[in-house]
Amino acid sequence: MLFSPSKFVFSTSYSYLCIMQSKVLLIYTGGTIGMNRNPLTGALEPFDFEHLLQRVPELEQFDTRIDTYQFQPPIDSSDMSPRLWTDLSHVIADRYEQYDGFVVLHGTDTMAYTASALSYMLENLTKPVVFTGSQLPIGQLRTDGKENLITSIEIAAAKDEQGHARVPEVGIYFGGHLLRGNRTTKQSAEEFNAFESFNYPHLVDAGVNIIYHQDRMLSPDWSKPMTPHFRLDNNVIIFSLFPGIREDLIRHIIHTPNLRAIVMRTFGSGNAPQSPWLLNALKEGTRHGKVIVNISQCMQGAVEMSRYDTGYHLQEAGVVSGHDSTVESAVTKLMFLQSHYDDPEQVRRLMNRSIRGEITL
Repeated sequence: MLFSPSKFVFSTSYSYLCIMQSKVLLIYTGGTIGMNRNPLTGALEPFDFEHLLQRVPELEQFDTRIDTYQFQPPIDSSDMSPRLWTDLSHVIADRYEQYDGFVVLHGTDTMAYTASALSYMLENLTKPVVFTGSQLPIGQLRTDGKENLITSIEIAAAKDEQGHARVPEVGIYFGGHLLRGNRTTKQSAEEFNAFESFNYPHLVDAGVNIIYHQDRMLSPDWSKPMTPHFRLDNNVIIFSLFPGIREDLIRHIIHTPNLRAIVMRTFGSGNAPQSPWLLNALKEGTRHGKVIVNISQCMQGAVEMSRYDTGYHLQEAGVVSGHDSTVESAVTKLMFLQSHYDDPEQVRRLMNRSIRGEITL
């Protein structure tokens, strides 16, 4: 077994069963939703998962069986890592046939990274994997956690007339909307509407009624099984261009040993300074097998490298377009592809293909 008994706690003590229409596994990794305020320090700290569930007696009204799985100890989302993404993928893959859907409670700071990574690691996903959390602990009076949790479970359990999952993909549910996981970015540390998918419309809108936009969903091959992947190669880095960026620092990054890929955040629709030293450094990196992906610093819009002369010169330097990808998605996609392909040219080709609905072509 990959997991030692001390690392995770699996519990069915909060399995609610009325009419067993669907089974959902609720996975608690950590995050604000499961925190309590220390009366002495005033700081937020995690508390026992069973106490979290006791705060939501509405779960007893579901006609869905809800089992729980807890990461022990809970993980602050700022400590999330590829190793933990692999652990989470194993939790889902090992129980995939037992449940109709999965809800993952996760801290908001790195939720978009985790959702993006899982979208690549769970190939041909035929069941919902819904990430959610909250901006306020579930025990506080004005918490957003209850609605996020309850609606996420309802979405994870939903099926169509053929008995197929209504949402066969990885999503993030927050503030009344389900968003494609690998299209989503955290937009606010203060608002309940903490996430947005700026370059792709909502998959589900939840108000008085829950509206499923089926034409926006991924379409898996229902006749084939889900294929999990557990390898990631995190030899990748992100850097943002800015006026006055230094040549020696860029060259230091380009020549970092073992670095295989760079996500370069450029201006506007994919523009960069036309400094000869920058273009030469990027050419050197490409020539030495590094994959350099051009992502816009803008939250909305796409990289169009043929639109301006500056973008065209980046193409000549071997930089590939990230199209309308989020940074979170580009980084985790590179980790996924690098773990499967040694040839940088193959990675470049696949970065220009949509493999999980992550870019618009």
